[in-house]
Order: sequence, then structure tokens, then C-alpha cells
Amino acid sequence: MWVPALPPTLETMLAPTLQPVPLIPVLAALMALAYLAGAARLWAANRRWPLWRTVVFLAGCALIAVTMGAGIEGYGLRMFSVFMFQQLTLMMAAPPLLILGRPGTLLLRATPHKGPGKLVLRLAHAGLRSRLSRFAIHPGFMIPLFLIAFYGVYLSELADTLLPTWYGHTGLELLFLAAGILFTVPLISTDPLPIRQTHFGRLIDIFSEMPLHAFFGVILMMATTPIVGFFANPPEAWGLDPVSDQGVAGGLAWSYGELPSLLILLFIMVRWQRDESRQSQRADADAEINGTPELDAYNDYLARLRRREDTPPAPTDSRYP
Repeated sequence: MWVPALPPTLETMLAPTLQPVPLIPVLAALMALAYLAGAARLWAANRRWPLWRTVVFLAGCALIAVTMGAGIEGYGLRMFSVFMFQQLTLMMAAPPLLILGRPGTLLLRATPHKGPGKLVLRLAHAGLRSRLSRFAIHPGFMIPLFLIAFYGVYLSELADTLLPTWYGHTGLELLFLAAGILFTVPLISTDPLPIRQTHFGRLIDIFSEMPLHAFFGVILMMATTPIVGFFANPPEAWGLDPVSDQGVAGGLAWSYGELPSLLILLFIMVRWQRDESRQSQRADADAEINGTPELDAYNDYLARLRRREDTPPAPTDSRYP
């Protein structure tokens, strides 16, 4: 793995410097090309596909490519703050952009129904119906996965074991991206899903997640010694204090991690209100056409009670007690 020699600056961090094996940037480029191919196929067939979804998905791919393919990746090998920025980007910032692009729907619409495309569609439908996909986006799995991505990795020996090697470092980054996608899909995705949560359930999920990285950020900012030994000895030429850099990482976990969560929360609330308005409008339209049987029956019941109250009692014969 390549580690920069110069001290970190904005220019050196954003410089296009690929690692010897740039796996994640290549995956991001392949995702972008595949998405563009699907969108172009629909446009060529005069079938609608929103341009804004294409732009949003490509922005997510570009964000991943820059975060993993520029000098940021090299500095993330020795700086906790940079690595935390990468983790939060992969888990919190990039997944919503990818998911808003509706790649699943594009796959189903753009894939040919003949030849190899038929096999792809069968695999896609099988994946939607599988128990594994239901389990992967269930809150009982994805929220503990979020806990592991922060507390399990850094407060144990796992980070010191994995980060020194290319396989471990890249594997952690892929884990962060997968965890972010699995967490975000049930919250904002409009693609076909094996299970779909209620709006209230989504609120519970996002409120359960928001304190996780915020509290972890507080732990990092309050620590007086390096928590992760791998980041305790940055290159001397960089002139960094590992404890101060760890505090910056905690500040990022507390602030940068909260912003995407807040935006997702607002997105859920707006969609909930919109869906409630649509249901109300459909109910009103249906009532105008078919009436409201339950309400009509209740009104008839009240009318019968009123008639009984207004009817005078029958006279009685005074000769009989």
C-alpha cells in the first residue's frame, strides 16, 4: 500500500493518486458504467428514465471513487481522522445517493429478457424472494452491524489486526459500504424489496442509529491516549499528534455522521406526509363514488334512535294497575 511522504494538505489529499490495487475505485467506475448502459438502453428505446436519478447515482459513484482513489486513501492508512472520514462517507454519505438512483428498478427495466439477460433477471427475482435478503435488511441485523462497524472494530483488537494489511484494510472499507447500503435501503429505497417497513418503523430505525456514531465520537474526543494502536505512530514528517488527530476523528463521527442521518429523517417525514395525503385523497374519491357503508350504517342507527325518542309512548288503561 502506498503512503504519502508529504504532510497532509487539501491539495495532496485530493490529488488523483491510486493505490497499487485500486479495487474500490474500479468497482465504483464499473457501477457507474453499468448504470449508464442501462439508462442509455431505456433512452434509446424511448422509455422514460429520470435524468436526476442518473445524476444522483453517478454522484455517489464519484464520491466513492474520490474518497478511495485520491490521496485521501493514502493518508487514511496512517491518520485516524482521514480513515474516519472515509468510513462515514462509505456508510452515511454515498449509500443514499446510490439508493436514490433506483439501480434495482433500472436493472429490471433495462435488462433484456432473452439470452444472458434472462439469467440475470432470474437471479434478481430469486434474490428478492430469498430469506437471506429479508434477513440482510432486517433491523435485527443491520443495527448490530452498525454497532460492530464502530464499537466492535475500534474498541477491540480487530482494527489493529486488519488495518496493517491490504486485505484487512480493503475488507473493512467494503464492510463499511455494505453496512451503509443495508441500513439505508429499508429507509428510503423505492426499489422492489422483499419486505417493506412502515413509516413509523423507519423512524424507529433512524432514531436508533443516530446516537450510535455520535456517542462513539464523544468517546474518541474524550480519550487521552490513542484507542487504535495502528494510528498511534504517524510518519514523523507529517508532524501530527495522534491524540489530537483522534479528537478530530471523534468530531467527524459526531458531526459529519449526524448530517446524513438528519437529512434521511427529514426525507422519511416528507414521504410519510405525502403518502398520508395521497391515501386521504384516494379515500375521499372512493367515498364520492361508492359512499361510506360504515358511516351510512352508523348514521341510520342514530336516526332510528332519534325516531324512537320522538315517538310518544302508547296510552295505558287506568282501570288496571
